[in-house]
Amino acid sequence: MFGKKKPVSTIDKDQLELIENAQKRIKQKKRLYIHFVIFLIGAIFLILANTVLGIGKNFKIAGIDWFVYAVIVWFALFIYHFISVFITNKFMGKDWEKQQLEKLVNLQEQRIDKLKQNFIKEDTKIAQTKAYNEAKDLPEASKKKKRTDLTIIVAAGEDNAIGKDNDLIWHLSDDLKHFKALTNGHHIIMGRKTFESFPKPLPNRTHIVITRQKDYTAPDGVIIVNSLEDALDAARYDKQPFVIGGGEIYKQAMPLVEKLEITRVHSTFENADAFFPEIDASKWLEVKRTTHDADEKHAYSFSFITYLRK
Repeated sequence: MFGKKKPVSTIDKDQLELIENAQKRIKQKKRLYIHFVIFLIGAIFLILANTVLGIGKNFKIAGIDWFVYAVIVWFALFIYHFISVFITNKFMGKDWEKQQLEKLVNLQEQRIDKLKQNFIKEDTKIAQTKAYNEAKDLPEASKKKKRTDLTIIVAAGEDNAIGKDNDLIWHLSDDLKHFKALTNGHHIIMGRKTFESFPKPLPNRTHIVITRQKDYTAPDGVIIVNSLEDALDAARYDKQPFVIGGGEIYKQAMPLVEKLEITRVHSTFENADAFFPEIDASKWLEVKRTTHDADEKHAYSFSFITYLRK
């Protein structure tokens, strides 16, 4: 499982094709250079052979020495070769080979990148169109199934009071058990003050703390983010992450969640300084309610209420 991996070539098919093409172009330009050198030497030889050595001195065509026609024909062939290869005037040593190779590879890579970008744009447009059409054709029930199960969990009084001085106003042991049972094994999203109200991180839960403080430190395993959006991204693999407070985080999360787990404490609390947003009955449907009376362990009666977004 952890054995040494076999070395994998870093040259893919496209790169190999570019290199082979560049090497081919280098050979073509070298041949043109050799053609040019041979042409110069050959032309000089033909001229000397006729004028100095007297070879074919009396052979003329239309009054013009034969070697002139030979040079012109050869030159025409060289021009054709030149146009075909688009040679430069640089010397063809090792540095020239390297420069030409890099130049040609870069040009080919630019062309490939341009083609890839065009393909990506086209694929994106096709995917967006397809997604839009599929979403448009889905029935309303199917659209709701695709929503995430982001959930708010909170204990709030009849006046939506949730705390004072960064602490709970009441102590309801069954509510704490209820909170533990629902959030156990999940990501819990909270503001900095809510996190600091805990003596230590809650066991078997992944804490995501939202704070504007850039250098905020927390125990290992606690995820620090700067916005609710980043918090949701950090919890994206959790099937049901929970938002647990405080008041401002609840307010930001309300338009995004699909479920509310409310412990409604049946009393009002005038000394509270933190409140839960009002639940709009036109947007939320109560699907479950369990009521507990006050007793020796609970100073207030309360109800566990589950709401789903309509």
